Amino acid sequence: MERLKSAVPADLRRAVGEGTIGDLPSTTSLLLTFLDGLPLFHQVISELTDPELALCRKDKERAAELKGQGNACFSRREFQQALSFYSQALRYVPICSDGTDEILLATLYVNRASTIHKLGLLEECLRDCDRAISFSPNYAKAWYRRGMINASLKNYSSAIHDLEVALSMEATSSGKSNIEQELKLILLNHRNVNEVGRPSSDRKDAGLPYTAEPHMSVLECVSTPGKGRGMTSPNDISPASLIHVEDPLAAIILKSCRETHCHYCFSEAPADVVFCPLCTIPVYCSKKCQEQAVGGISLNQDTFIKSNSNGTDLGKLSLTSTNHKAPDSKQITEHRHECGGAHWAAVLPADIVLAGRIMAQYIDRRMLAGKNSTISGPNLDLIHHYDIDSPTNKLESHIYAIVLLLCLQKYYRSDLSWKEETLSQLVLLICQVKVNSIAIVCMKSMDEGQGRTENKGYSAAGDAVMCSVEQVRVAQAIYMSGSLLNHSCRPNVHTYFHSRTLFLRSTEYIESGRPVELSYGPQAGKMNLPERQKSLQENYKFSCRCSSCSELHLSDLVIDSFRCPQSTCLGAVSELTYSRSKENFMHVSLQESDDCKLSLPHISNVDEDTKKVGKLFFRNDLDLKIDPGYCMSCRSQLDLASAVATSDRAASKINRFKELTVIDKVSEVSVTDALQSLEQIKKLRHPYSKALAQAEDMTAEAFAKIGDQGQAEKHCEESVKILKKLYHPKHIAIAHELIKLVSIKLSMGDMASAEATFAQAEAIFSLYYGPDALRILPYIDVLKRTVSEAP
Repeated sequence: MERLKSAVPADLRRAVGEGTIGDLPSTTSLLLTFLDGLPLFHQVISELTDPELALCRKDKERAAELKGQGNACFSRREFQQALSFYSQALRYVPICSDGTDEILLATLYVNRASTIHKLGLLEECLRDCDRAISFSPNYAKAWYRRGMINASLKNYSSAIHDLEVALSMEATSSGKSNIEQELKLILLNHRNVNEVGRPSSDRKDAGLPYTAEPHMSVLECVSTPGKGRGMTSPNDISPASLIHVEDPLAAIILKSCRETHCHYCFSEAPADVVFCPLCTIPVYCSKKCQEQAVGGISLNQDTFIKSNSNGTDLGKLSLTSTNHKAPDSKQITEHRHECGGAHWAAVLPADIVLAGRIMAQYIDRRMLAGKNSTISGPNLDLIHHYDIDSPTNKLESHIYAIVLLLCLQKYYRSDLSWKEETLSQLVLLICQVKVNSIAIVCMKSMDEGQGRTENKGYSAAGDAVMCSVEQVRVAQAIYMSGSLLNHSCRPNVHTYFHSRTLFLRSTEYIESGRPVELSYGPQAGKMNLPERQKSLQENYKFSCRCSSCSELHLSDLVIDSFRCPQSTCLGAVSELTYSRSKENFMHVSLQESDDCKLSLPHISNVDEDTKKVGKLFFRNDLDLKIDPGYCMSCRSQLDLASAVATSDRAASKINRFKELTVIDKVSEVSVTDALQSLEQIKKLRHPYSKALAQAEDMTAEAFAKIGDQGQAEKHCEESVKILKKLYHPKHIAIAHELIKLVSIKLSMGDMASAEATFAQAEAIFSLYYGPDALRILPYIDVLKRTVSEAP
């Protein structure tokens, strides 16, 4: 879109950038008129919507080519590569009405099932066999493969049935002989072994079930000075209470996770992924997710494309479209309008595609209600900050609104007409999505070392293991009620997700009428005050005045600070500028433009650590300004530039040491160098600083990888101590670090200590996730069983 933005003349760019909400009908109309006369714009729209140019169209020749590459890898026993090629072939294979491609589909599913079988993934293999049979019921090889998998799973009755069907369909004598031999072995096993029930054919039935839990469904929307609308509860809320559960109005997967996660439920994609029947963009973890996203559409792709081939005349752009295609089911789906010969949804930014999904949902609901004569746009009761947005963002929103409207017109045709205000509504909708969308994250276990057993437990025999946890941002969504909650850098509720569903759980006692607040990302202990303020201002257009941003807290003094050069002083030396006055206010700034004004709490309300770190701030008899490089307790001076450079070099060496452990290139020199670097950081950085916590954590992970659990345990414990200063003892970050420590202790065979440490972590997880902890964090269940079953 950069080419389009640069093509807009200066006077029109200025009119858009300086315009208000009231000017939107005028500015959108002027920009639409200009773009209508711009050949470049017509080229862009054609590239996004023309089926002949689409990168996401099905391609039988490409599917056959990928199938051949998969066969070659399978012959060489390169099963992981073969799996990838077969999956890509399934992505590209068309589904037509003449039946020829159904045969290719069935063959690919069986080939992938055979590959998955070789990789030991039996249930995934079984599902692929089911899919092959659904497309080609007379395919003997599919019945045979499913029979063998059922036998491996001890589903002997099903195995016998499948092999008998395969035998009746097999045309060759050698094939019949082979099936008969397998049947004899299975019949023998059937008599001697108890049968196990057949697993569900749909992955969505697997995993820990959701246990219904009473929750407070009543949250009141109130308006407060300075914060606007927010949520409170009419009742007191106890810690760990589930207070809100909500499904999204609309959601979209992020581009970074398109190949690794299901595009509907956002769980990690299994080996047997399924694809959209009409385009090559999405992947789904199951048929159920595919149907929920795409709907009950015809599998005849040719018919679908032909029925949508009478495109809008791009030579005469208009807000009125004809030849509308009504949805063919009562279900409102989120992907159907994005496929069928176009790839705009794969190219445009995720928040623009999300706005398109909300718009499409609005249109479909109006059509189902018989209100399809004119379309304006959804009137979401959400903030948008359009008037205070930057000129660059306003122009970008205008251009994307016009592009999105034409992409939607490519799908919605017939007698459907679009009001002149539609573009204005789309601009505001895009702004609302940017401000109100919530990131959907999932927790991923990253197990270091080789101490895992077949049941994914942890060895207690001395193998080096460290279970670390990564928070992965997978998708973004609009939650109508969830978006009304205000932000706090010390939130009193924790946000987590199961599939697309948002859960809010209290992490402390909340009195009735007190604001219920979550974190928009920035948190005290994770970011310093100026960084939090800058992030919230840039992304959400407000200056935070939560408790952590209006009072002086220990974490803000020490998070990025250095140690006082006087060894007996615990004071912090900061890169920031701190100043205060007798009026009991303090300014913190990184640059002159980043000033944050805070009211200081009375000294009696400050803990002893905070007094020691910055005691000069709590004297009431002077105005004070401490420039970067001066201790906040005794005003000793540090050569800050030298300290920063030395600390950064030392951190790089520790990181390099960690990288060497991954490729098994560690030497005595690199170990010594890393430990010396850590000592340098300890001498320079404040003992409660985030940089020191990260250095200790990296060192612990590196030693765990090379099998020195004693050193790993020592440095992991040091990291935990620092995190308790930066956050608070019951913060979720502490629990995740404790889990690392548990896995190290298990590797050392220290069962008693591992059990005690796990109990600390479990108590925090219960506070943040309640009974959902094991469902949301399955690796915790693994560790729990390992600890409880240890001798």
